[in-house]
Amino acid sequence: MAQNSPPKPEATYGSGAKSFTLATGSPGELGLLKMLGEAFDKKEGARLVWIKAGSGASLNLLKSQQVDMIMVHAPAAVNKAIADGWATNRTLIGSNEFYIVGPKNDPANIKTATSGADAYSKIAKSQSNFISRGDKSGTHVKEMDVWKNAGINPSGNWYIVTNDFMTASLKKASSENAYFMTDSSTWVAEKNVAPNLEILYRGDKFLVNTYDALAAPSGATPNRDIAVKFIQFVGSDEGQAIIRNYGKSEYKESLYNDAAYAKQYVH
Repeated sequence: MAQNSPPKPEATYGSGAKSFTLATGSPGELGLLKMLGEAFDKKEGARLVWIKAGSGASLNLLKSQQVDMIMVHAPAAVNKAIADGWATNRTLIGSNEFYIVGPKNDPANIKTATSGADAYSKIAKSQSNFISRGDKSGTHVKEMDVWKNAGINPSGNWYIVTNDFMTASLKKASSENAYFMTDSSTWVAEKNVAPNLEILYRGDKFLVNTYDALAAPSGATPNRDIAVKFIQFVGSDEGQAIIRNYGKSEYKESLYNDAAYAKQYVH
């Protein structure tokens, strides 16, 4: 089932003799993966090879057996992957949430919104610029679910699709004076790239991301068993403490919540 051209690694963490491949977006982009990988390497002597991919692309890489494991925020797709048998060892590892950010003068007045869907309705009604990643990532899937909840099929000049990652899309939103839905982790770490924006709506339970780790089935990929050990490490007290405290020293607030916190948002 493996495809011909293997995905190109973004980075490798650790120096052990063994290795395993992991596809994810935000935890890698924001440095959490590096910290987890290096801590695991000290225990197990296994390098973490990171493939940079949003949740949708990561799921496809696991399904086609091109990576040993993934970390994603896409609960419905994960449920299906487990049911269909091409993903195993599902482990809740933590969460963050989505903020709707936008121009400081808030032309659509979403500060008064009662839900994410209400905020999106106000944006569409006022035809204020809105940035969509459009890349089938977990963020894009969630964005489309919010439009669906609002009963709107977004289109028009105001609706700008980037087909790009979170930080690049955030930068674009700032330059276009547009609204954008960013995960809280990226906002805490990268808000300096978006000086024209501020958080205008947050707090809808529907906008909480829960992250799952998943491995390929036994025997499906060469280093799947090491990947399972890494998943167990991330779910352990030591791994969870790394997640819970990550970012505090640099940003004065954590970039992610741990699995214990995330559990209340699992549907």
